[in-house]
Amino acid sequence: MTQDTDANGRTRRRAFLAGSAALGAASLSGCFGLFGGNDDEGDEYEYELEQIGSGRTGRELSGVPMSEMPDLEGELTIYSGRNEFLVGPLIEAINDFYDDFEATPRYQGSTDLVNKIKNEGSGSPADVFYSVNSGSLGALADAGRTRSLASDVAEMVPPEFRTEQWIGTSGRARSVPYNTNAYSASDMPTSIDAYTDFDGQLGWAPGYGSCQAFVTAMRLLEGEEATREWLQAIQDAGIQRYPNELAVCEAIADGEIDAGFTNHYYIQRVLAGSSNAPIATAFTQGDAGAIFNVAGAAVVDSTDSPDLAQNFIRHLLSAQAQDYFARQTFEYPMSPEVDPIGNLPPIDELNPPSELDLAELSNLQPTVDLMRDVGINL
Repeated sequence: MTQDTDANGRTRRRAFLAGSAALGAASLSGCFGLFGGNDDEGDEYEYELEQIGSGRTGRELSGVPMSEMPDLEGELTIYSGRNEFLVGPLIEAINDFYDDFEATPRYQGSTDLVNKIKNEGSGSPADVFYSVNSGSLGALADAGRTRSLASDVAEMVPPEFRTEQWIGTSGRARSVPYNTNAYSASDMPTSIDAYTDFDGQLGWAPGYGSCQAFVTAMRLLEGEEATREWLQAIQDAGIQRYPNELAVCEAIADGEIDAGFTNHYYIQRVLAGSSNAPIATAFTQGDAGAIFNVAGAAVVDSTDSPDLAQNFIRHLLSAQAQDYFARQTFEYPMSPEVDPIGNLPPIDELNPPSELDLAELSNLQPTVDLMRDVGINL
């Protein structure tokens, strides 16, 4: 990382991120090798922070910069269900922004960390829980293991992406990637049910947690029998199975299949590697195919540093961090002032099902049982 020094040779690390706000497209933490797969499932898709980013030319930072946020001083332990390769450089950058602050992340699956905090009781070393999904955040809150967030922190994010106990820091939308050589946007159905009669070749990754969460949403919204019928019909239509959702998008761009079901950011990762790839994003409307989930954070109730923990979460919503999520992980920023990367609608133009409780999406086992029951190879 490039750092400035004062006349006495001391490192002025705050100058780094203050400078990045002025530069707009500057990297948060220099040039690192990362693997940009799904947080829980580890795709191997390597990139460098300063070299990737569809549509990032001329991009400027928006929102509240870290330099205008309360200083961080002290030590925190972060239990992170987000993959180290995705968020490690961001946490490192926040550490490097302050001389007297050190956040130590411990990485594990979000569900495992919820159970760990419960089992550790009041002696848990965790100060902040950083989750890949809202279900785990809700589970920790329901267990009474989180502290309420201050209103000025909560108000940094639209109300549908937060509660009194936790807050979303970035998001991902279910989408329908399609091959633009074969179809136009107007050809793509806006109902997930209509894809059982789609005239092209479809692909998906049914073993993927995000795909199973989508089917879980269908089960919760439409009932088990309707979901069973949809799964059977999509199987009968010959949908192709892939090991992960990046592979689905690569197959679409290669012309191997015509469309599929994935999280939106995999499309942007393909375009980042080949800006002319014949792939684009479609969305369904108001149904299970349109769910929007968030990664987010909460203050653990047993922390000895609640104010510091909350201010760390505030920094995850800073202009620099929100820009990082947009450019480096291709997620939707939670700050309304920060646009997503790529030819994507803003969050307020998406149409996820309003009646769905995202916290319920973490209960995947009934969905796995149902998918296996209809003969889907997971």
